Amino acid sequence: MSTLTTPAPAGVHGALDRYFSITERGSTIGREVRGGIVTFFAMSYILVLNPLILGFVQDGTGQYLGGGDEPNLPAIAAGTALIAGLMTILMGVVGRFPLALATGLGLNAAVAYSVAALPGMTWADAMGIVVLEGVIILILVLTGFREAVFKAVPNQLKIAISVGIGLFIALIGFVDGGIVRPGSGTPLTLGIGGELFGWPTFVFVFGLLLTAILFVRRVKGAILIGIVAATVLAALIEIVANVGPRGVPGTDGYNPTGWSLEVPRLEGSIVQAPDFATVGQFNVLGSFEAIGVIAVLLLVFSLMLADFFDTMGTMVAIGGEAGLLREDGTPPRTKQILVVDSVAAIAGGAGGVSSNTSYIESAAGVGDGARTGLASVVTGIAFLLSVFLSPLANLVPFEAATPALVIVGFLMMMQVAGIDWRRYEVAIPAFLTIVLMPFTYSITVGIGAGFITYAVLMTAKGEARKVHPLMWGVAGAFVVYFLLGPIRDALGI
Repeated sequence: MSTLTTPAPAGVHGALDRYFSITERGSTIGREVRGGIVTFFAMSYILVLNPLILGFVQDGTGQYLGGGDEPNLPAIAAGTALIAGLMTILMGVVGRFPLALATGLGLNAAVAYSVAALPGMTWADAMGIVVLEGVIILILVLTGFREAVFKAVPNQLKIAISVGIGLFIALIGFVDGGIVRPGSGTPLTLGIGGELFGWPTFVFVFGLLLTAILFVRRVKGAILIGIVAATVLAALIEIVANVGPRGVPGTDGYNPTGWSLEVPRLEGSIVQAPDFATVGQFNVLGSFEAIGVIAVLLLVFSLMLADFFDTMGTMVAIGGEAGLLREDGTPPRTKQILVVDSVAAIAGGAGGVSSNTSYIESAAGVGDGARTGLASVVTGIAFLLSVFLSPLANLVPFEAATPALVIVGFLMMMQVAGIDWRRYEVAIPAFLTIVLMPFTYSITVGIGAGFITYAVLMTAKGEARKVHPLMWGVAGAFVVYFLLGPIRDALGI
């Protein structure tokens, strides 16, 4: 960490400098503001993707998130921006670290498809489970358990978790963008019957290549620029070609070359008072009545395992890039950072927009000079301002937004070089962790398979004593998780 080399200025600037340690960390207020804005541009795609992921899923009673019989994308976008803004500001003020938060990709899909869609479940019940998961993680942080488990997990497996999530996110992007679809005789295939057809596919390819070019050119905000440019192109194509929606396979009017979900057609003003219909729509105890205690505990356990390691890996990666890590490999104010992240998980459920977590895209702001929590405050303010633009969520089709998932997957995949593939006892568990996440469409399955395999292989090699006791405990918990079906049958539950 840099030492204080110049006196801090007086007045308001001096107070900001002292509170956030700006000069001490070798930065300036100007750099922090610029870095905060860059981070917002790098991760603001979540304002588009979260409504698209959550907005079209009916809960177990047939209702959409935000209430009603139709999707309410502007309300989800407004809630996403509100919670992301408040939690990112909290991270800046309390954690004093250049780390921004928003709804976690992957976790939101799990909440939508694996929780809310269960028979009898409501969206409020699903968000109540997210709140429960956040409360448990907060308790684990306050007791020091989360940090202890993090230190017990081998670095190779930490890397594998991030890489696996990256591949999972990329697969979601290709599937939702219509590039990868169910095949005839194969689980998946390219486009329609192994070939690419239609204007929506063209928009996806255009967005992906443009975003990749912008990344190669080191353009700040490349992801946001790619989404905006692809959306404009999609809107123009819709005006000229009147492509229309894809519809549902096997039903009348199905158009395989149509837009997968949202037709890029703007109706009304792009600026309006935000609709916070999702905020406060959670029921902590409703899920117990809907699906039973054991099922609820299983879901909480699954979400907690999926959310447990993400922030710790992210904060270490950001701290390393910023040059802020201490000798033990942790950033300053580690506990405060983890507390805010846990509170963000609770807030995401309470806000009806799924668990909020720390974003690796914060590295974009760090790369542009951000070193302190002031950058996070700037990013949070930008999110709060964006709540007034939530109707834009109705304009962006999947084909314009999902290339961002592929690029984010690439960014996370870059860490794979940190795995020592010559050490089979570590490489095989890492490999299983990475591939099973996308292959099973489950983050939890990948983590569990990796942890169990690591314990088994280390034992087979005669090095069981090198496995941390906490790793044995977590591996045992995953064994129970994978055997819950037979256990339920045996108990008659």
